[in-house]
Amino acid sequence: MAQILVVDDSSTVRNEVGDFLKKNGLTVTLAIDGADGLVKLKADPSIKLIVSDVNMPNMDGLTMAEKIRSDQKNTTVNIVMLTTESSPVMKERGEAAGIKGWIVKPFKGDAVLASFKKLVGV
Repeated sequence: MAQILVVDDSSTVRNEVGDFLKKNGLTVTLAIDGADGLVKLKADPSIKLIVSDVNMPNMDGLTMAEKIRSDQKNTTVNIVMLTTESSPVMKERGEAAGIKGWIVKPFKGDAVLASFKKLVGV
């Protein structure tokens, strides 16, 4: 049972974020793209936070977020984007999908750890 789902097509980023969160006492599940993220979230209702890239093959992070809200009817899971994307149009789409935060890469774990813990209720 995981608290955080990390979704990124880059294994380097996925492992860096996942390892940092695990070292700081959080339980983590990893997904390789938005489609995999949907499957992992559906299989584990204990996930409270999704940290996702935007630009990925198969399914991007914003489409995944929209499907979580519409298809899965999940309005409680917190979603934060970790991306190189800074387009205002993308951010507006994310806000419409209920995104809680938008973090521009590179990942600076110490800067977001307290916020992530708050979002998972730790």
